[in-house]
Amino acid sequence: MFPEYRELITRLKTTDRHFSHLFDKHNNLDAKILRMEDHKEPSTPEEIETLKKEKLLLKDQIYAVLKKASAA
Repeated sequence: MFPEYRELITRLKTTDRHFSHLFDKHNNLDAKILRMEDHKEPSTPEEIETLKKEKLLLKDQIYAVLKKASAA
């Protein structure tokens, strides 16, 4: 996710508690969605769709933090 910000992501994960929380939550959701899609965790298509939307919102928030931090 956002390879052009790889160094900034690494730095923010250790210096920005809010960013770290968003990043971890996004990765956890991603893993959960993959387990559900692989039928390793029970789910419905609607549940998967809801989680994907939540993950996309987190990605947007992460991007906003990255843009702000890169402009500073």
